[in-house]
Amino acid sequence: MTVELAKAVMAYFQGTSHLNVDAILAPFADDAEVQDEGRVHRGRDSIREWIEEATIGNKAIANPKSVTSEANQQIVRAEVSGAFPGAPITLTFRFTIAGDRITRLKIS
Repeated sequence: MTVELAKAVMAYFQGTSHLNVDAILAPFADDAEVQDEGRVHRGRDSIREWIEEATIGNKAIANPKSVTSEANQQIVRAEVSGAFPGAPITLTFRFTIAGDRITRLKIS
């Protein structure tokens, strides 16, 4: 059985493929939280700064390779390439979804 990406998750990855800050940010809820590299970013302003630094600054493009679903979460394994040491690397993106918005993203 194939699991498709949720609309919000698809929008996130499409935004990264174009390195478009607004498109990456669009599917996040106003009070969303992102955990990445040991740091927590809460709210759209903080998440925008994280996108500008981590994604745009490193030209990090994530290409989904597999996806599983658990309750209100989608877990995506993606190959991330870009201008950073060790690239490309495979990371796990754990999205929590409420309605059509990402409320939490944990990257490991």
